[in-house]
Amino acid sequence: MTTTDAAPAPLASAPRRRRSRWAGAGYWLYLLPGLITFALVILVPFLTNIWYSLHSWKGGLAPKRWIGLDNYTALLADDAFWLSFRNSVFMIGAMVVVPTVIGLLLAAVLFDYVAKHWNSRISAFLRATYYLPQILPISVAGIVWNWVLNSQTGAVNTLLRGMGIENPPNWLGDPDLALPSVMLVLIWIQIGYPTVIFMSALARVEPELYEAAELDGAGWFARFRAITIPQISPETFVIVLTCTIAALKVFAPIYVLTRGGPESSTLVPSYYSYLNFFDTSRVGYGAAIATVLTVIIIVIASGIQVLQNRSARKEREGR
Repeated sequence: MTTTDAAPAPLASAPRRRRSRWAGAGYWLYLLPGLITFALVILVPFLTNIWYSLHSWKGGLAPKRWIGLDNYTALLADDAFWLSFRNSVFMIGAMVVVPTVIGLLLAAVLFDYVAKHWNSRISAFLRATYYLPQILPISVAGIVWNWVLNSQTGAVNTLLRGMGIENPPNWLGDPDLALPSVMLVLIWIQIGYPTVIFMSALARVEPELYEAAELDGAGWFARFRAITIPQISPETFVIVLTCTIAALKVFAPIYVLTRGGPESSTLVPSYYSYLNFFDTSRVGYGAAIATVLTVIIIVIASGIQVLQNRSARKEREGR
């Protein structure tokens, strides 16, 4: 009688299990460069900033004094701090809402009308023209707009004087006009980004959907509302997310154009933090502002991401 021994099977599978464990560990080696970079560039500076925010410190070789949450308590009673965040709402309007709406309309016109009825090269040229402010250094854009909006020698006021207006507005020097003027500049800078993204999104929409809707008698606006907007929702979320983050931490345009003035009318959190860091040497207070701003950005970005995931899940379920 012949007997069979099944015991060696587990022994034979042991090296395979060890190899699979090593293979799984090997995947982590590919993540190490990104994790190390994240720790050095983001995590360590953020934790250091939180540590500074818990101290009273003038920077440099000056001694640090532990004060706990006093800087955060002082923020609650700081009118300039709340004003800066109120101005951030206007920055979101100028860098997210208006450019997204106009960029979507421009992309639809370029894609559906100009490229099809005129020439694709004309469409490409116009798209590049709209995107040009995005690639201009902000210092160059600031110099140009400072010249355009200068109250004495600016192009706008020179034109207004030529039209008979003797005392044209001081666009960047009037507290009531400075913020709308900065918003106009931000719209000009930002408008090309959503236009380019939306044109790429429109290129991936299946033409059969438009053809079927057109055969059913749907007009351009009906096709735009029922087909275009739902199909490009992933790109819309990307634009809203990236532009909202950029609007909340906007710094360079404010620094170049108004330095937060006049009378703090264009003050934003990032520039207010900069002022406390370098102008008034209140490093701990500036770090507290930066920490609060970072937390707000994380919360808003996470909320937008949750909405995007929920929208994508509903779209999959609808299919």
